Amino acid sequence: MTRYELWFLLLLIAGTVGTGIGIVYTKYLSRVAFVELQALRAERQELEVRWGQLRLEEAALTTHPRIETRARKLLGMYLPRSEDVRVIRGSNDR
Repeated sequence: MTRYELWFLLLLIAGTVGTGIGIVYTKYLSRVAFVELQALRAERQELEVRWGQLRLEEAALTTHPRIETRARKLLGMYLPRSEDVRVIRGSNDR
């Protein structure tokens, strides 16, 4: 075997080993990315559930009867009586 053939054979072996290592490393990175993707999907699912709970809570807190009750209790508001209502007409109203 000549010197050039030996170098060529060593180059082929090094290339094969390097390619194998590259494939294994790429597969490892792929698995790491997949695990991260699964974790992010689970987090998104949890956030969607929490968002739904918050929307339900908001709907429950903003009902008209609840707002009216709190306005009466906390702010002392009430519906005006008919004698408390005054109609003001402008010069253009006839």
